Amino acid sequence: MGLFDNINQFVEKQLEDFLRKHPHLELSALEEQLKEQERDTKSLIVEFQLKEKALQAEIITIAEKIKLWHTRVDTATAAGRRDLAEAAKEREAALLRQGNQVWGKMEGTKKQIPRAKELLQQIQQRLEAVKAKSAEIKSANNETYSDRYTKGWNQGMNNNHSDNSSTSDPLEAKFQELEVESELEQIKKNINH
Repeated sequence: MGLFDNINQFVEKQLEDFLRKHPHLELSALEEQLKEQERDTKSLIVEFQLKEKALQAEIITIAEKIKLWHTRVDTATAAGRRDLAEAAKEREAALLRQGNQVWGKMEGTKKQIPRAKELLQQIQQRLEAVKAKSAEIKSANNETYSDRYTKGWNQGMNNNHSDNSSTSDPLEAKFQELEVESELEQIKKNINH
């Protein structure tokens, strides 16, 4: 888990830096990443639950065998076959050890399920926070867009193109998009190395 935590911290740092520069694009990427983590975690929970059921079935099968061999110990003892009784006791003991091992695996799996569910809950909370922030930024951008045209309507159109912002220059917007994609690819490369 330590390596995962270190990678997670590194990714979060990179994402935070990128988010400050391009919040709308980064939030979309982060939202998609969180959705993927949510799907993976849900699959992991199902996998743990199936494994738990399989281990429970295995324990039941072992318990039935233990019961059978316990009965055989009694049968061999009643028949005066000490050799068979000892062999049956050894088999019963081996099955008990096997049952204990499977029980331990099942208990370990049971403990993983709530941890995975807790992780899922954290991912879902983070996803909701990202969606809320994305909506906030989108709302702010819509207000800015609305304000710009309202001012233009109320004050008359300004044909002076001294405003070289990316929203008024389609070529500038395309170059900014290219730069964002380039930075995102660089972050991905840094994460993979």
